[in-house]
Amino acid sequence: MLTKDKKTYDVDFIKSQFPALNRKVWDKPLCYLDSAASMQKPKMVLDSIVNNYSVNYSNVHRGLHFLSEQATISYENSRVNVSKFLNASESEIIFTSGATAAINLIAYSWGNTSLKKDDEIILTIAEHHANFVPWQNLAHSKEAKLRIAYFNPDDEFDIEEIKKLATDKTKLIAFPHVSNVLGTIFPVKEICQFAKEIGAISFVDGCQGAIHFGVDVKNLGCDFYCFSGHKLYGPTGVGVLYGNYEILDKIPPFLYGGDMIDEVKINKTTFADPPLKFEAGTPPIVPAIVLGVAIDWVNTIGLDKIFEHEKKVIEYGFEKLDSINGVNIFGKNKNKAGVISFVMDCAHSHDIATIVDREGVAVRAGHHCAQPLMEAFNLVSTTRASVGSYTSFSDFDRLADSLIKVKKIFGDL
Repeated sequence: MLTKDKKTYDVDFIKSQFPALNRKVWDKPLCYLDSAASMQKPKMVLDSIVNNYSVNYSNVHRGLHFLSEQATISYENSRVNVSKFLNASESEIIFTSGATAAINLIAYSWGNTSLKKDDEIILTIAEHHANFVPWQNLAHSKEAKLRIAYFNPDDEFDIEEIKKLATDKTKLIAFPHVSNVLGTIFPVKEICQFAKEIGAISFVDGCQGAIHFGVDVKNLGCDFYCFSGHKLYGPTGVGVLYGNYEILDKIPPFLYGGDMIDEVKINKTTFADPPLKFEAGTPPIVPAIVLGVAIDWVNTIGLDKIFEHEKKVIEYGFEKLDSINGVNIFGKNKNKAGVISFVMDCAHSHDIATIVDREGVAVRAGHHCAQPLMEAFNLVSTTRASVGSYTSFSDFDRLADSLIKVKKIFGDL
């Protein structure tokens, strides 16, 4: 049982499920506002990690003994969990080592066989490096072109910014579900529909999307969607790639080795059907199994309830920080999810993060793996506060109080 009363959202009770959130930092209760980088883990997930390594561990797909059969059942049941989570078929769910590996898989397997010289890829200026550099490298190697969609960070994203870049040479449109810096929620369904209309493939970086609200890949109409397990209250070392089966069936594997083959002869090898075709070698067994447990935990509360709570917290935090003189929010569009990024007139983001850490407040400082976005708006770095199911209004009260201390230290009061 995760909530005392299913009709109300009990953030204190949810927070009590997370051992790390009930500790002290610098003799102060931890205030964790770095969930966009990685979510903390509930006890249910931590217990599953220990259990699956200490009691039920074995390799999967290869053994006839009890432990191997049980591990295989748990591993494939997790695939079922993920497929339901995204409303996809099990054959369209590939376990990877993370979202970065998922993006590189498609850049290699689809890109190297589908992209030609002078073809074009459309990205947005808000991409995380993981959804920028693989496509950039692909474009360089194939002598293709990158087209970048810019937009005002204080406004909602307008699909016209993509439409005006599209040509008959556009082969891929890759974009985030939610910006990890601005919190901007992108119109995924509309962009994917447009990609289909012009005969292009759509790839959605869902790392900051699937962790906050429900994702229905069939309804969205995307060709590919990925996210990381550790951002969904699960372990590190596992990511999910959803891929349209018709495309997955046609493209070659990314990695070659055991468990992804059909038959190996001296002169020829044939490969297994998706998804196993893309899961060479020993997979992330326990991380994948535990990701299924993390999804169970999320489903028990309900992503809709989590998002509704997070939205209220983000709105509160936005108003709280915006009211402090000298704090300038980067990305003032209030229809956002997950994050608030800001700069201060008096201090560098690294100084801010260091000072507030001594107050027990954990935030992220830097370029957030989004240097093209920073450069476009003449920024070097920002401080970023990000939320999860366990974040409360009081967390932003403490952040605001610690920013006042920053102002005092730098003589801005």
